[in-house]
Amino acid sequence: MIKKISIAVCLLLSVVSFAQQGTASPYSYYGIGDVRYKGTAEIRSMAGIAVEQDSIHLNMDNPASYANLKLTTFAVGGSYLTTKMKNASVTENARRTAIDYLAVGLPMGKLGVGFGLIPYSSVGYQIESLNTIDGGSNSRYDGNGGLNKAFLGAAYKISPKFSFGADVHYNFGKIETSGLVFVTDVPVGTRELSTANLSGVDYSIGAMYQTKISKKISFFSSVSYKMESNLTSNNTSSISAVNYNANFNFTTVDSEDEITDKKILKLPSKLSVGAGFGEARKWMIGAQAVLGSVGDLVNTYNQSNDVSYEKSMKYSLGGYYVPNYNSFTNYAKRIVYRAGLKYDKTGLMVKSESINDIGFTLGLGLPITGTFSNVNFGFEMGKRGTTSAGLIQENYANFSIGLSLNDRWFEKRKFQ
Repeated sequence: MIKKISIAVCLLLSVVSFAQQGTASPYSYYGIGDVRYKGTAEIRSMAGIAVEQDSIHLNMDNPASYANLKLTTFAVGGSYLTTKMKNASVTENARRTAIDYLAVGLPMGKLGVGFGLIPYSSVGYQIESLNTIDGGSNSRYDGNGGLNKAFLGAAYKISPKFSFGADVHYNFGKIETSGLVFVTDVPVGTRELSTANLSGVDYSIGAMYQTKISKKISFFSSVSYKMESNLTSNNTSSISAVNYNANFNFTTVDSEDEITDKKILKLPSKLSVGAGFGEARKWMIGAQAVLGSVGDLVNTYNQSNDVSYEKSMKYSLGGYYVPNYNSFTNYAKRIVYRAGLKYDKTGLMVKSESINDIGFTLGLGLPITGTFSNVNFGFEMGKRGTTSAGLIQENYANFSIGLSLNDRWFEKRKFQ
């Protein structure tokens, strides 16, 4: 057990180190960055559908799910994202690799507990406006960082059909942005550096219900609610005259005193409702809607008259199919095949254009022979944004992998 905990701690540190490298989107300039967390690899492969009371997979989208675990579950996942960004005249490509989550679920009879760390959002952009004419004015903008969520939750199985849970998230992170203005062939420029240290707490509650509607077919349902919360941003900014080289490494020549201020951001509430039908360990198809309130995410360093926020809405349809869960002779029949469709109105508006995300997902769940553990692969392809109003459209392909490792902890052995 000590070895397992040590490995979990090492992976936890890895999550922190990777948390700020998860996006290359120019839209990550706004708010708290690009919200990367879309669920575990198996849930993400079904476009976010998470309505079944699963006993061997951890569902971090609804705290009520912890009560349904039968084995101690350790979940870790990462992704590789490739994006083609284009506007009316220019196309650029970007790639990013990141760890997406790390969590542990502990069954305790009718009670279940879950805890872990999620790199929730990322800032990662580099935008240049270059003038090749001598004496021309140029600008370069960089951003990195993001918001992380450490969570602890508990759930109770009120009856075999119904479970209820709640969790608390501690939000923390750091976002750093830099803007450089310089003249062609002049190695001295003016740089503004801004840093935002983020912290706050939010809460969520959830419930799950399932029942038989025929001898083989069950009805599944899930509802969760994340409460509106405040996020404190302690900001510092400074303006400096800098020397720079071809790689944009900076040496400060002269600088003004730092300016500090505090900004209270409002993270929106979110209501998630989902339902589905299926045969346990055979197939399931479901639909889910996630409705968010209007957030107030404008900070001191990213204010813009072109940007506003609206209510967010996400609609998903997805499911899975297993040819033969109990097959001993044909491994392929024990593979879980997943798919889904999604439409996500993100809540961000730029130049009066809603930034929407439309895509489809595919996935495979590969059982590890002789155990209840599995390796889950996911693929997601979609489009976000638009080229209208001079904006940027992102065509992306995301490859994800997740490990769901299951074992019996805290069980006294009868034989040594």
